[in-house]
Amino acid sequence: MLRVLAVDDEEPALEELLYLLRADPRIRGAEGATSATEALRRIGAALDAGPDDPAAVDVVFLDIHMAGLTGLDVAKLLAGFAQPPLIVFVTAHEGFAVQAFDLKAVDYVLKPVRRERLAEAVRRVAELVGERGPVVDTSTDQIPVELGGVTRFVPVADIVYAEAQGDYARLHTDTGSHLVRIPLTTLEERWRSRGFVRIHRRHLVAVARIDELRLDAGAMSVRVGDAELAVSRRHARAVRDLLMRLPGR
Repeated sequence: MLRVLAVDDEEPALEELLYLLRADPRIRGAEGATSATEALRRIGAALDAGPDDPAAVDVVFLDIHMAGLTGLDVAKLLAGFAQPPLIVFVTAHEGFAVQAFDLKAVDYVLKPVRRERLAEAVRRVAELVGERGPVVDTSTDQIPVELGGVTRFVPVADIVYAEAQGDYARLHTDTGSHLVRIPLTTLEERWRSRGFVRIHRRHLVAVARIDELRLDAGAMSVRVGDAELAVSRRHARAVRDLLMRLPGR
């Protein structure tokens, strides 16, 4: 189910686009913005809040010719974010298609918008969002993960450590690993109270699952199950002090 922001500075065109989008069963919610500035404000707030926030945006349906910043300007600015929403351009002008696809647009829909053509654009977006993996709600005791086309729920208590992979994180358990669509920095913030500690820019570890702390020629590492993970110099003192304070250590 997609969360959509439609952007057009002509209100009748925006209302028509929103009407068509809201009629599509694959769309959870569609909101509108009448300027590029308003759109950027909403998208920025959504990205700051995280992918599990009610205001999150999966895709922006974006007009090109607008007063002030153009749709192309907006797309260029969004490209600077770590995990921007997808973009579909909706415009009356054919001449910007090459620039649009250079900016990684999913689709380029011409006005007047036909219901069937818009539905095809929504289909493409839905497929790409599905490939990114499920939107993860890290505030719960379980994490949804995709496995062979089926969504499973992995208890946070079963996660031994998490590994950064770009804007994604790979969650390692005793029985396997799962890739989820959420940055490691977000997991660090939300799982700190659940007993996880950052030991490296690439790794977040469940403190209770650390079996050994090792020092070798000034380099520190921890053993968690069968894995030995390096502790960066930046995190070494905090990790050592934390482990020394734990009962039974």
